Amino acid sequence: MPFPEPSNSVPRRATVLLAKSSITGAATREMEDLAGRLQAVEGVGHVVFAFSEQGAPSLRETLTALADAGFDEVFILPLLLPMEPGFRVWIDRAVHRWQAEHPQRRWPRVQVGEPPAALAGMDALLRDMAASQPSDPASTPASALHTVGSLIPAQKYRVLVCQGGPCNNAGAALVWGHLRNEQKRLNLRTSGEGTMSAKTSCLGPCNLAPVVQVFPEGTYYGGVDEAGIDRIVSEHLLGGRVVDALAYAPLPVKQPLRAPTEAS
Repeated sequence: MPFPEPSNSVPRRATVLLAKSSITGAATREMEDLAGRLQAVEGVGHVVFAFSEQGAPSLRETLTALADAGFDEVFILPLLLPMEPGFRVWIDRAVHRWQAEHPQRRWPRVQVGEPPAALAGMDALLRDMAASQPSDPASTPASALHTVGSLIPAQKYRVLVCQGGPCNNAGAALVWGHLRNEQKRLNLRTSGEGTMSAKTSCLGPCNLAPVVQVFPEGTYYGGVDEAGIDRIVSEHLLGGRVVDALAYAPLPVKQPLRAPTEAS
């Protein structure tokens, strides 16, 4: 969607519809349709969409493009039910981190709206959904469910991102979203020896949060942030070398999280 020409008079506002992820063209087209419908509402301003994980464009790309285009205000509307507390934390940390990476950039003012469930019109929306024409799963013959096969990928690496309480509080959602975006951007599923990523429940070393574990080696990485994911991707997943600065070897004693200067 093209950006409008800059204006020096009225503050220029953009609205970002933020969804969780999209791995199909149909989902992307659905977001395009939602953005177009909101664009038609008077006073909303310019409307675009973004994805928090494994989707294009990412929130990082979208915010950067809006800043480059000279927008003064950006209003992020999270489209998520239920609204996980970690998702709101992810949005806040993502915005602050990307702004900090470019302190000289003229960033627009960024605000985050309420999730759908908190809006006054939610009751009417649910009534409309309940009154819509339903489909009948039984209309699909059972035999048709067994006619489509799946390709078993040749992938060496499995990256597990802990979603336990301490890791979520430490920004695991930010780590997961960045990993999934990089997985799509770099085509990690088939690049190198192949990589697949997955969320997991508690991995154990909670005091090292956020924790990421890479198999087949079983390497534990602690205190992982976006920059850490970048190193794990380039050095471990694509280069075949454990990132010693972020890794924690199995030892018979408890290990504290190393300070950033120690892990550099």
